[in-house]
Amino acid sequence: MTKKVLHVIARMNLGGTARYVGALVENIPNSNLATGYVQGLEIEEGSVQHYIDFRIPHLGRRISLIEDYKSWIALKKIIKEVRPEIVHTHTFKAGLIGRLIGGNHKRVHTFHGHLFEDISFTRFQKIVIVCVERFLATRTDVLISVGEKVGQDLRSAGIGRNRNWVSIVPGVNPPKLMERERARSTLGVSYGGFLVGWMARMAEVKNPFLLLQVAARLPDIRFVMAGGGNLFEDIKRNAPKNVAVIGWSDAAIFWSAVDCAISTSDNEGVPIALIEAQLAGIPVIATNVGSNGEIVLDGETGFLVRKNASELIDSVQKLEKSAILLRSMGDLARNRTSKKFSLSTMIAEHIKIYSQL
Repeated sequence: MTKKVLHVIARMNLGGTARYVGALVENIPNSNLATGYVQGLEIEEGSVQHYIDFRIPHLGRRISLIEDYKSWIALKKIIKEVRPEIVHTHTFKAGLIGRLIGGNHKRVHTFHGHLFEDISFTRFQKIVIVCVERFLATRTDVLISVGEKVGQDLRSAGIGRNRNWVSIVPGVNPPKLMERERARSTLGVSYGGFLVGWMARMAEVKNPFLLLQVAARLPDIRFVMAGGGNLFEDIKRNAPKNVAVIGWSDAAIFWSAVDCAISTSDNEGVPIALIEAQLAGIPVIATNVGSNGEIVLDGETGFLVRKNASELIDSVQKLEKSAILLRSMGDLARNRTSKKFSLSTMIAEHIKIYSQL
């Protein structure tokens, strides 16, 4: 019999983390989900809304002692009502509030990435968060990192060095693709040539302005940027003429429309968007940060580069000039990714952890 698990996350904003958590709740029996609401310009992940069992009105990404205390009280009541055997928290805010609640239940926490290179946090804030995570790790039975590199970075920072760690990569279903011209028409990008796609939350850590630098130096190549966030209006206002900024898009339509994917992030966990791109047979050009190296095989399924415009430009030009290279990298990306990022494997590894607890 599967143990009763309560998953807790601050908000289910559009993106890979929400789909990851939603897949666990959907596919593992006796799972419940407690979450807050998206804030600001964020959009809630529509595909997972029907998995939400409990709403915590005061829970969100922003730090607020009063609101967070109210969230702690609300979550404590939910735990008392559900009486889970395991409370599984995801990301920092939910991990902080959830792991400070006492009880006989076991505690599992998943790091979907880290913020060591996130410029939206000050150096002092990062020091405080690392100290908090070191303490919380002592109250956690199993620590999960989404990707090996993420776990290595966290342990190097002194977080849970002597605790039970497990690395699990996301399980992703292949997107249901459509004909390219129809997909481009749906996105509002009427263009018959080589098209480069960028899909992510438009926030500082994703460094979307680096993409604009690349595009400005490649005026004959077209780019399309999908996503939303606090930098969306700035990106749209500053985008050169060869960049279409379209807001959030359905992943299947987006990856049907483009010829290659590009990621300019300063830091990453294991970005599901890049996995979906490769499942669609799209080569990926990505900055060599976080666990991107676990997704992209440099020179085989795409290119891993340093965080500068010149190396990104060079990689885009290589793929734009060679249809053979584009096709061979895309085919290998699809075959490798479909085996490595299996949804059934991800579910089975979580069930194994819960069973051992």
